[in-house]
Amino acid sequence: MKKVLIANRGEIARRIIRTARRMGLQTVAVYAEVDQDLPFVAEADEAYALGGKRPLESYLHQEKLLEAARRTGADAIHPGYGFLSENAEFAQAVRQAGLTFVGPEPKLIAMMGDKAVARSVAEAHGVAVVPGSTPLVDVNAARKAAQDIGYPVMLKAKAGGGGIGMQRIDDETMLEKSFAQAENRARAAFGDGTLYLEKALTRPRHVEVQIAADRGGEVVHLYERDCSLQRRHQKVVEMSPAPQLPMRLREKMWEAAVRLARGVSYTNVGTIEFLVDVEEERFYFLEMNTRLQVEHGVTELITGEDLVAWQFLISMGEPLPKKQADLHTKGEAIEFRIYAEDPETFYPSPGKLLVYDVPHGEGVRIDDGYRAGNTISPFYDPLLSKLLIAADDRSTLLERSREALRAYRIEGIKTNIPFLLKVLDDPRMIHGFVHTEFFAERR
Repeated sequence: MKKVLIANRGEIARRIIRTARRMGLQTVAVYAEVDQDLPFVAEADEAYALGGKRPLESYLHQEKLLEAARRTGADAIHPGYGFLSENAEFAQAVRQAGLTFVGPEPKLIAMMGDKAVARSVAEAHGVAVVPGSTPLVDVNAARKAAQDIGYPVMLKAKAGGGGIGMQRIDDETMLEKSFAQAENRARAAFGDGTLYLEKALTRPRHVEVQIAADRGGEVVHLYERDCSLQRRHQKVVEMSPAPQLPMRLREKMWEAAVRLARGVSYTNVGTIEFLVDVEEERFYFLEMNTRLQVEHGVTELITGEDLVAWQFLISMGEPLPKKQADLHTKGEAIEFRIYAEDPETFYPSPGKLLVYDVPHGEGVRIDDGYRAGNTISPFYDPLLSKLLIAADDRSTLLERSREALRAYRIEGIKTNIPFLLKVLDDPRMIHGFVHTEFFAERR
């Protein structure tokens, strides 16, 4: 591997460029018309214009991406997260073009990306799943399945991710109204409108375990992250270690994640997500993400490891950089997703960044994709910046977080920073008693 094309944009493209440069790899940025002035385009060794404004015309256009790789002489493609990062068809096309796909085998992406299949695989390897249904053919099948499972239930897209198409259903009337809407959203987002149901747990924790595996069969975990603080099923704040989680439960989750990854002969970096009932000390398989997570920096801060470097090394056929016994954590870390959105309604706030100054200081890391003068496009996710904080203990962590959030200077658009500051002042957040319904209960 000598030259890597990054099939993504913004902060994750910049993040990959930094590690690639440190490893002596050349980088190629690809960009949509509306992104030509963003920092990642200038920071790569080469840049290739895809044209178009919307994702389907650029970052989701497989033929354009492969042509860009051919024209620039790239021998590998890193998909980042989102877009085509979990698209088995694209991963296979990359391989057929004689290039290295920086990620797992296409068959693994397909298997674990199908939520119904992934549930069956998890069960087969002794990992409990939330009671649920098989794929639903229509609303009548959904009605019967919901009666068998018992309300409330979660309506989910079989091919889904990022909370798209997911809805909580409390009774049959809601099911009738929501089924067609969720089906249409899933079809528009993933090209597959198939839905299934799961039992809705009351105030569960959302905890994920970071794993990595090489081609020699070595599998390790890099501990866990708590992602319970979500709005509209989208993660907003992530922490590690997961607060108020018994160590015996934590260890069982690490073991289950490694067992599942080893059982499917997984390779590269991935994440096993669980829903956790802390009171009952039980956890349930939710899904597996066969890519780098948005929140991967939280794990990097507590372990001192570079997960993007791990991805490259594994893709080159190298063994894992460290064995399980050599991996340790230090202190605590947290990530805040700074969105260009109205802090009251959460509606996107596109526009020109007139002023953009970010915080600095001990334990502060900024992963962002913009600078002053750039325009936040309405065609893409409004993630503006990721604020990551590290500290030796939770009280210091939260105090540094408050100082850093207040140090942002942003004009021209609205952001969710006022909302995040309110979250930090909530007593339950301070003491780590969080769950997935945290925001809904504190509107």
